[in-house]
Amino acid sequence: QVRLVESGGGLVQPGGSLRLSCVVSGTIFRVYDMGWYRQAPGKQRELVATITSGGTTNYADSVKGRYTMSRDNAKNTVYLQMNSLKAEDTAVYYCNAAFHLNDYWGQGTQVTVSS
Repeated sequence: QVRLVESGGGLVQPGGSLRLSCVVSGTIFRVYDMGWYRQAPGKQRELVATITSGGTTNYADSVKGRYTMSRDNAKNTVYLQMNSLKAEDTAVYYCNAAFHLNDYWGQGTQVTVSS
């Protein structure tokens, strides 16, 4: 059974930083393209960042220059380093794993940016 478990969310002041982690189990992690998505209250889920199995990253315009996504295949883990956080970054952040027709989601971790 494939499982994705996110962690690292919390409350942070504007301008602060957080690092999210997503641990994947039950499958061959290295072949998966991975993504971070977020969903704010009353809004649709949106793509934040992706990283391919080969390590190529892509970012939403709203987070470029502030967020960095990485992966550690030895630990079956992807990370999302979030710097210079803004109030509008507040959302539940979800981890996604995709490979051919397989698509899996984590349960989400709450990020709240507030003073």
